[in-house]
Amino acid sequence: MHGGTDKKRVLIAALLTFGFMFAEALGGLLTGSLALLADAGHMLTDSISLGLAWYAFHLAERKATARLTYGFDRVKTLVAYTNGIAIFAVGAWIVVEAFHRLNEPSPVLGGPMALIAVLGLAVNIAAFFVLHGGDRTSLNMRGAILHVIGDLLGSVAALVAAAVIIFTGWTPIDPILSAFVALLLFRSGWSLVRESGHLLLEGAPESLDRDAIARDLEVSVAGISDIHHMHVWSLDGSKNIATLHVRLADGAEAGKAVAAIKSRLAKKHGIEHATVEPETGGCADEAHLHSH
Repeated sequence: MHGGTDKKRVLIAALLTFGFMFAEALGGLLTGSLALLADAGHMLTDSISLGLAWYAFHLAERKATARLTYGFDRVKTLVAYTNGIAIFAVGAWIVVEAFHRLNEPSPVLGGPMALIAVLGLAVNIAAFFVLHGGDRTSLNMRGAILHVIGDLLGSVAALVAAAVIIFTGWTPIDPILSAFVALLLFRSGWSLVRESGHLLLEGAPESLDRDAIARDLEVSVAGISDIHHMHVWSLDGSKNIATLHVRLADGAEAGKAVAAIKSRLAKKHGIEHATVEPETGGCADEAHLHSH
């Protein structure tokens, strides 16, 4: 299980990001670099987002309650969605600031900017490798990794901008590269919002094909006539759940069929939690629907 180690990884990344954010913000003010200020603002947002991701892992360790019967795992998906929105907000701020800088250029100190950018790059690389060993099937962990990648790209952009300013004196490269990083952030943020939003709507994970799973059960498990009313969803992108009705063939034992279905779902399709309703005649739900 990755839960405990992922929680520690996210906390370490949050502390690294938050710690260096102050140095980068001060460096941006002293050098006049938008790239550094943008990256510092991004790191501030990311340190908060990483802190939320850590807290989501912390909540997920709590046991289920009578009202939250699935526990707190869905909080990780909610935080991933929130992180995606935060990425959009940071990217928008960078684009606006870049536009202002292009219209009103200001001097930038390339040498100090380069030094701070190198230090920031080292911190972001360290945070990335801390998170990289975690469970990347978890949307919460993927959201944390995307934030750190955004910081890493911001440091690279600042370093390239500093090099151009040092060797050519062309300061517009600073806001231009900052805007380019923002576009990359928009792409990453959209991917995270789309996937986490899909899970929040109880959509089937991309890795699971409900109809294909139903056909597989009908072929692989003895004593089944057909599978219907099947729903597949996930709490956080890694913990998959299914509910289904199974119409039994004549003479089939319900207990054995249900056990075989659950075993097949777990071993073949990665669905550890399944609720199976065996039927020997007509579907009770269909009869209920036709009565209205």
